[in-house]
Amino acid sequence: MAKQRSTSYCMFVIGSLFFVFGFVTWLNNILIPYMRTACELTTQVQGYLVTFAFYIAYFVMSIPSSFVLKKTGYGNGMALGLVIMATGCMMFIPGAITRSYPLFLLGLFLQGSGLSLLQTASNPYVTVIGPVESAARRMSIMGICNKLAGMIGILILYNALFGGKEQLIENIKTAAAGPAKEQMLDQLSRGVILPYIIMTAVLIALVIFIKSAHLPEIVEEEKTEEDGTSKGLSKYPYMWLGVLAIFFYVGAEVIAIDTLMGYGDYYNIPTSVSHYFGIYALVALLVGYFCGIIFVPKVISQRNALIIQLCLAVLLVVAVLCLHGIASIIAVICLSFAHAIMWPAIWPLAIHDLGKHTEFASALMVMAIVGGALMPLVYAKIADAVNPQAAYALLFVCYAYIMFFATVGCKIGAPKLKSDNE
Repeated sequence: MAKQRSTSYCMFVIGSLFFVFGFVTWLNNILIPYMRTACELTTQVQGYLVTFAFYIAYFVMSIPSSFVLKKTGYGNGMALGLVIMATGCMMFIPGAITRSYPLFLLGLFLQGSGLSLLQTASNPYVTVIGPVESAARRMSIMGICNKLAGMIGILILYNALFGGKEQLIENIKTAAAGPAKEQMLDQLSRGVILPYIIMTAVLIALVIFIKSAHLPEIVEEEKTEEDGTSKGLSKYPYMWLGVLAIFFYVGAEVIAIDTLMGYGDYYNIPTSVSHYFGIYALVALLVGYFCGIIFVPKVISQRNALIIQLCLAVLLVVAVLCLHGIASIIAVICLSFAHAIMWPAIWPLAIHDLGKHTEFASALMVMAIVGGALMPLVYAKIADAVNPQAAYALLFVCYAYIMFFATVGCKIGAPKLKSDNE
């Protein structure tokens, strides 16, 4: 457990980091259509390389992050993660000047790498600084910080990249190849420079804040078998099943938010309207988080809340597929309400009672965020082959596995939680 500092103090510091997570993560909602225009991308799959480059970093860097944290400690590891993120933001400057999609993707990969280190450190912190039975409540508070930042980030970046540039974008779409079009593309591309310079400065300021916060380290006792021997991670099947549940959850969450502007394009909704869809989805997430704070675990256990929200999510996907136009889009937006409890519930169910393995298991859980890289690409493939609406059927696969984890998987080899009333 974290020692010497109060839980509220630690929550404040970690909450500031979750604010950063949200501000950076949900900018992809705006960057996808921006990159399609500025870098002249032609397919859905090319556009969703934005999410792939960002989230694949979690898969590549999460295990190294756990070893880095063992060497640096949590405070220094968090500061290092912020520095890596700042480096990724700076990569947008040469990317914008040259209109190089690979440089933009490299910047996104570095941002994801820094976030991987931050997530590997911060999520177990939130889980273990209080009772595991109320971990979903604490994670919901962190989620509120995350999504508030996401809404602010979407508004700021949309206005920076698209605000007042509707005619410029239309001219780019209709212009023939040549010097005039290249000049317009350069003008659009370089609009990203100032926002990312400011973001870099904010991240460096946060490095100073984290270094001065002097967060206590997490100390976990080693779990042993009855014969006194140390237990390995192979003795915790519920944790491994939880890793896969996080994979499908993050894939579903990213699809439900980062595809909204593209889905609006499918129904010919102007970007001046559709860019708000991501904000509405984050509002739905916030409402779900507040419900989690109020009802979990006082009224309902985090596991039962997860099952109920999964049932709601399935019904909403049916609505997405059966309805059309704005009604179908609203159903996609409402999916985020159903998603709100999933991360806060899956994480503690998968990571509790792991003792000295908490850091490494946390790295595996963060590694599973790669679902946000792979599942949107599968969605894009289906959207290119059929249409964006039919592609949402992919979410049934995600929810089916998470339901298995919530009903069966989380109990396999796991000690009984006090909040389990079954």
